[in-house]
Amino acid sequence: MAVSPAVPPVSPYPSPYSYAYPVVSAVRAAARRRVRRIADRVTDRGAALPLVAIVLLLAAPLPRGSEAGSGGAAPADLASALLVLWCLIRVVRDRRRPLTPLAAVLFAVPAAAVAVAVVTAADPWAALPGLVRYLQVFVLVPCAVLLLLRDARDFRVVTGALAVLALAQGAVGVWQYATGTGALYMGETIRAVGTFGPTDVMGMATVVGYGLLAAAALALCPPPGAPRWLRPAAITATGALVVPLALSFSRGVWIATAAACLVMLVLTGIGRAVRTLLVLAAAAVVLVGGLGVGSAQIKERLTSITQVTAAPDRSVSDRYTMWAAAVDMWRDEPVTGVGLKGFPAHRDGHASIALSSGSDTGGAGHAFRRQPLLSPHNMYLLILSEQGLIGLTAFAGGWAVLLAGAVRRLRAARRTGSARRAAADCGVAAVGLMVWQTVDFLYADIGGPSTVLTGIVLGLAAWWALTPARATT
Repeated sequence: MAVSPAVPPVSPYPSPYSYAYPVVSAVRAAARRRVRRIADRVTDRGAALPLVAIVLLLAAPLPRGSEAGSGGAAPADLASALLVLWCLIRVVRDRRRPLTPLAAVLFAVPAAAVAVAVVTAADPWAALPGLVRYLQVFVLVPCAVLLLLRDARDFRVVTGALAVLALAQGAVGVWQYATGTGALYMGETIRAVGTFGPTDVMGMATVVGYGLLAAAALALCPPPGAPRWLRPAAITATGALVVPLALSFSRGVWIATAAACLVMLVLTGIGRAVRTLLVLAAAAVVLVGGLGVGSAQIKERLTSITQVTAAPDRSVSDRYTMWAAAVDMWRDEPVTGVGLKGFPAHRDGHASIALSSGSDTGGAGHAFRRQPLLSPHNMYLLILSEQGLIGLTAFAGGWAVLLAGAVRRLRAARRTGSARRAAADCGVAAVGLMVWQTVDFLYADIGGPSTVLTGIVLGLAAWWALTPARATT
């Protein structure tokens, strides 16, 4: 006869687990939903994340002994190559829209002009690095930005990253001035250069200029529905960035930033512009005038701007000499120029004896060295001398079209009150950055780790100027 198994007695009291199970299940389900929402948001904003990574990568110090600061490949340059590859994969996989006909022409014509400059160079093989650099900064990275950005939120994420980078590099620059650990300037190691080092003294100034304009755009034209703290925070960030901008002692960046801010103030309305300008002026007076932050050096630097013809300093004299040499090269080859990367080889044959052998660099953790003068420090004259009228027309014409298109669309958005008006802050930032770039090119050219940001800025301006209105809101 089979013996039935013993049945455990049933307790008249319910198990504690029976009470906890619904709570645990609810918490677990809520956690899953939260993780899913975060994942969806990251996926939704994933298009802008590679751009943010490139921008923030410039906050890291360069490896010790690296020559990136003097024109070599920096980590951000390698990341930009991955960005272009990632954009290509997304376009092929998602079957994204191609470039508009106008955008295709604006980026194809400079690429063709650079190719002609390589062919006409005395040493085409030596000109290939220049071809890669021009394509990276003026064609590939801007196209990647134009294709990856999908709406105003993506745009604001990238400009927000520019502001964060500027605050980080600016803080390092102010510390360098305060502690005397900056780059060499007038015999003292007080020049704010951030983590870029003395071989790229324009790097921190460029980054701070971009970030200041990005913050100023939010201060002048905050987006609808923005939190109340956004505009005061943007004004504070803009005022704070004035200090490292001044301590960079870069006259060209000062002029470019002032011109861009003036255009932004005019386009956003007089009333709000005057109030914001008064706040920034008060901050500048307190920080620079009241506290004496670099006041003597800044006064000397400002005075030198008006003395470029009467009693120019050595840097101005060298720059004018190289400008004259660039024009002389163009006169020899007016159509095609002397060829890509040809300026250093032809410099001594066209420059006067007033040109010095180089500029003194040192400080910021680097030993003293003599930096050779390999470019005219004017992007327009560099293109004119090496690529002739073909190159200058292709590049300068494209930049003029982008600037005109950005201004026209911004004015239309603010006038019509359409849905695009909600993204007017993006238009203000795009116009300001484009004005800054075109003015700064009068006093600087490409080179150094921060150059990759030039491609991103051109891409932001192209996105606003060339993207259909319905895709930007």
